Amino acid sequence: MNLNVRGVHYQPSEETNEFLNKKLQKLQFAEDYLQDLDITMKRETAGQGFHLDAQLHFKWGSIKMVSYDCYELYEGIEMLADKIEAAARKEKSKMIEG
Repeated sequence: MNLNVRGVHYQPSEETNEFLNKKLQKLQFAEDYLQDLDITMKRETAGQGFHLDAQLHFKWGSIKMVSYDCYELYEGIEMLADKIEAAARKEKSKMIEG
């Protein structure tokens, strides 16, 4: 799985990247069929907080988007990782059934 992390109006620190990688370890079950994972962390210019987006690219061509808005970045990363895991499991079950 190729992981691409980028920031908009924000430069993710090494500590943030390590935290994200630790949270994404729960995706090891999906490594066989999840080709690319693109994560964008955007600091909101109006007000406070972050908007986190993840784009999941599956080997059979399907692309899923999940996002999460938060005030606390690390809480947002945890919630986004949970959403990514749920989307990957759902997509896998659709392919097995179909």
